[in-house]
Amino acid sequence: MAATNKAPIVIKKVKKGGGHGHHGGAWKVAYADFVTAMMAFFLLMWLINTTSPEQKRGIADFFAPASVSETTSGAGGLLAGQALAESGARQAKDTQSKEGSANGGGIQGASDSQDGTAEASESALAKARAARENAEFERAEQSIRQSIQDMPDLAELSKHVLMEVTPDGLRIQLVDQEGRSMFEPGGSALNARARKLLSTVAGVVAELPNRITIAGHTDGSPPGRSGVTNWELSSDRANAARRVLQAAGVEQDRVYQVAGKADAEPLFPDDPTLPGNRRISVTLLREAPVLPPDAQP
Repeated sequence: MAATNKAPIVIKKVKKGGGHGHHGGAWKVAYADFVTAMMAFFLLMWLINTTSPEQKRGIADFFAPASVSETTSGAGGLLAGQALAESGARQAKDTQSKEGSANGGGIQGASDSQDGTAEASESALAKARAARENAEFERAEQSIRQSIQDMPDLAELSKHVLMEVTPDGLRIQLVDQEGRSMFEPGGSALNARARKLLSTVAGVVAELPNRITIAGHTDGSPPGRSGVTNWELSSDRANAARRVLQAAGVEQDRVYQVAGKADAEPLFPDDPTLPGNRRISVTLLREAPVLPPDAQP
């Protein structure tokens, strides 16, 4: 009975772990941060390799502290809630960059463009002026021929008048024909037939604003008067023609030049003695281009 009343003995054995127990989840957070940082790093490297220099400059300007500018869209004052504007110093820097480009290579390009435009404008203006002058010269030539045809006593003298448009202008020549001279033999005075013909020409010339030159020409034969050369004779005949033109209505200030050419410029070089070499040339000059004030001497 005494043995049965004793409490049973219980032996508890505790087994210790081998060092591989659970340490919590803190390492997972650190690992996740590391993976995120690496992903961000490789993403940044990829963006750097795929963006252009202009885009990189824009990104750098966006994150640069100097690119931050304030506007008065907030309450104003120190730490009073002012907002950052998109069009701040970044926009100013872009503007300065553009202005720098314009002041550098852009100025040369703009200058070349302006020079090219100016040259094109001058060329177009010169062509338009030449076309207008040629049209006026053609009308003047037709008017002279019509005026001669309208006068029966001058119709037969139409062969004495030669007209052509030259680079200098409209040249009108009164030419001697065989047996029909414009001047008295060996003298400088125009005969009645020549004065009437030259007055008809003057009526058309007086209606135009162009300046004129007058030149006298002789043939290769020596003058009949002693002591007088073809130079004096041609000069005297040119002056005689000038007086007739002015008497017919051509203003004096329109006469640009009066010259005697003697036999230096024959109309028929193969035979300097032909009567056709004796002539008076009246040239309506083309208008000179207007120069700017700073280009005039």
